[in-house]
Amino acid sequence: MTHTNPAHRWLAMFLCGAALVSMASFPARAAEDAIRVFMDHARILKLDRAVSKVIIGNANVADVAVSDPQTIVLTGKSYGTTNLVILDQAGDAIVDERILVSVDEANTLRVFKQTSRSVYSCAPACEEHVPSVATTSP
Repeated sequence: MTHTNPAHRWLAMFLCGAALVSMASFPARAAEDAIRVFMDHARILKLDRAVSKVIIGNANVADVAVSDPQTIVLTGKSYGTTNLVILDQAGDAIVDERILVSVDEANTLRVFKQTSRSVYSCAPACEEHVPSVATTSP
């Protein structure tokens, strides 16, 4: 039978606790670094110079439209993350950010039945949200 030093046991517990606290705070920081938009909502992005090219990583998650040379409209299409890159006339990145599309929690209802889950958007009437699925033509 081995005996451990109480100081070593305390140090190990402290290090484990510190690791858990730092890991728990990491996802929150990652979400803060993203441009957030709600599903089926638009967000206006005003830029300091004219846009030449707009690239969206996954068009199933978010859509982007150029309103005028310095205004972009970002629309959340489905839950998830993607990225947005906006280039100026010289090809330099004006924006290179992660996009987080989430549900507007104030207007939703979740129904759990054993292992299945349904999400309803309730503004003004509740309708079940069916995630969009990318289709390809043969």
